[in-house]
Formats: sequence, C-alpha cells, structure tokens
Amino acid sequence: MEIKRFLDELASGTPTPGGGSASALAGALSASLVMMVEGLSGKKAHAGQRGMEKIRKRTAIIQKRLFKAIEEDARSFDEVMRAFRLPKNSEKERLLRKKKIQKAYQKATITPQLVCRCAIELLEYSKFLIMKGNPNAVSDAGVAAFLADAALAGGLINIGINLMPVSEKAFLKRMNSLRKDLSRKRNRLMQGIEKALEKRLS
Repeated sequence: MEIKRFLDELASGTPTPGGGSASALAGALSASLVMMVEGLSGKKAHAGQRGMEKIRKRTAIIQKRLFKAIEEDARSFDEVMRAFRLPKNSEKERLLRKKKIQKAYQKATITPQLVCRCAIELLEYSKFLIMKGNPNAVSDAGVAAFLADAALAGGLINIGINLMPVSEKAFLKRMNSLRKDLSRKRNRLMQGIEKALEKRLS
C-alpha cells in the first residue's frame, strides 16, 4: 500500500487500519533505519563487524515481517467484527457466537506479540549501532530506537485491549506474564539507549 493511501485510510472513520497497524509500520520504519545506519557504518566499527553483518541479515527479515503485520493486524480485527455479526437468535447461536468472539480476540493478540518481539530486537540493534556505528549516523540510530520503542509500546497496548473481553484464565495468565516480561526488557533497553545517546552526543 502506498504511504499516502495508508495514511488516508488510517485517518478515516473506520476501525481498520488502526493503532496496531500503525505500530507495525513504526517497527518497519525502525528496521529500515537500522539497515541504513548499518550500511553507513561499514568497516568503521571494526570490533563489531561480525555483529554488523548479523544485524543486516536479521533486520531485513524483521522489516519484511513487520510490513506484512501492517495488514495482518487489520485483518485480525476484521475477524473480531465478523464474530460480532454472527446470528444470536437461539441459545445455540449465542453460545457459538460467544465462543467465536473469544477466539477472535485471542487471535488478535498474535500480531501485536510479533510486533513486540521484533521491536525488542530492533532496540538491541539500535543500541549496538548507537555505540559502535558511524558517529555521523548516531541520530538516525537514535530515531530507529525511538520508533522501535513506539512499536513496542503500541504492541503492548494492543495486546492489553484485546485481552479485556477474554475470559480464559490460562490464556490471560500467559499473556499478562508476557506483557510484564516485555515491559521489563523495554525499560532496561531504553535506559541503556538513552545513556548511550547522551554519551555519544555530548
């Protein structure tokens, strides 16, 4: 989808695309910047050259995956809407509809989980590039980090809102544990990134 068209659809009065798709786009933009900084760094980071090569290959995969996630998130919410439109004229239909709604909401957490995991990797790579990459591209690596952080924050919010209607306790326990783990990693990485930026830009 062209960026202009996506922005127009995002701004329209329809539920999709929404915040989940925007979070995936932020992650994809972060991945692109990570790849750019890696390319600009070249052999300047001699000690981290092997790390640079790994970053390039892995980030290319992440970028493509997050690009797909932009539409996947919208489709998963469309499934939730379809479940709500199921008939509820009989007790059997009401039970089936309730089950489908629950499953659709649980499935709607899958893409935000992916976005969060990809964003964690991008934060790690951004931090590495801030410290070891081309000093003239520190700001670009910093922007990559903040975009990844936005993607991660958005992913966490979207997992949370899709959990609100879910009643399955085991699923809720697993997802809440994951959210706490991701939040801890996010806080740790962002603290390190902010310190690294302050050091490199001072």
